[in-house]
Amino acid sequence: MIVVLVETDLSGAAVEVSREAVTFARSLSDAGGGVPIDAVVVGEPSAALVDQLAAYGVRDVHALTGEAFDSFAGAAWASGVLGVRTAKNAVVVMAAGTPRGNEVMAHVAARAGVAMAANVLSFSGLSPFTVTRQVVGGAALEEMRLADRPAVFTVAGHAVEAAPAAAAGGAHVVVERPDVDPADLVARVVSTQAPEPDLSGSLKSAKVVVGAGRGAGSADGFADLLELTELLDGSLGVSRVVTSLGWRPHHEQVGQTGSRISPDLYIPCGISGAIQHWAGCSSAKAILAINTDAEAPMVTKATYAVIGDLHEVVPAINAEIRRRRAG
Repeated sequence: MIVVLVETDLSGAAVEVSREAVTFARSLSDAGGGVPIDAVVVGEPSAALVDQLAAYGVRDVHALTGEAFDSFAGAAWASGVLGVRTAKNAVVVMAAGTPRGNEVMAHVAARAGVAMAANVLSFSGLSPFTVTRQVVGGAALEEMRLADRPAVFTVAGHAVEAAPAAAAGGAHVVVERPDVDPADLVARVVSTQAPEPDLSGSLKSAKVVVGAGRGAGSADGFADLLELTELLDGSLGVSRVVTSLGWRPHHEQVGQTGSRISPDLYIPCGISGAIQHWAGCSSAKAILAINTDAEAPMVTKATYAVIGDLHEVVPAINAEIRRRRAG
């Protein structure tokens, strides 16, 4: 059996990356002959969440309840997940590669005495179970064998597209009230505050993203880039240096400390392609780089590249798009 830790948003629905993790688990289940998938959630789930997880092929939804789960505590969550794993004799325990997912799975692996693979993109074999994962902020890939059981890992965001199962039944709720060692609550969330509005939603879901880096030149150098963004019905994404200089707002930043995107097309303009930026855009299906430096990392990794000044190339692209549409 496969156990997946599922995180929820403020409305109680499964977050996208957790739905991606369940989708990944389903492909693993299919490869293993159809082993069942159970989800672990914290708190009693709503009927809508149960139906949502059932649609993704989940058999049972294990709800961790009790005072120990009123706020986040990585060790306590791991204790609850391990309890489900032991009861069900699960061969795989996994989660989405979020900060919480990685922390909880690290506790699970340490207590089970097995290795953990973080930010997995795919698997290539079951005997031995071999996964490919992102390392160095996504700048390199590593193949890792998880020979021991349970196999413990997290799935990198957007490694797969979240998709409901072709055929699914109903899911049952199993309320768990595990005993938690007080030592597992030493490190826990003790207070929370409302987050600032997340304005990056359109960037994360955009099919086309136009990127802008230091090559824009100044805060006044984005007019042509914004026009291209509008022409392609896309979103503007920028490098860290652009936000650090105050040229554009932080919610437009793509990279390790910004948004991770997976558009059909990414057009980075004047972006060198540092490791931190690549971590946020490496999942793009195609990359068209525009840069004056033919040896820039972004250019060498791109699907296509145009060597030139973005202030000359982008206006020419805009003019050609307008010409073709007018015709």
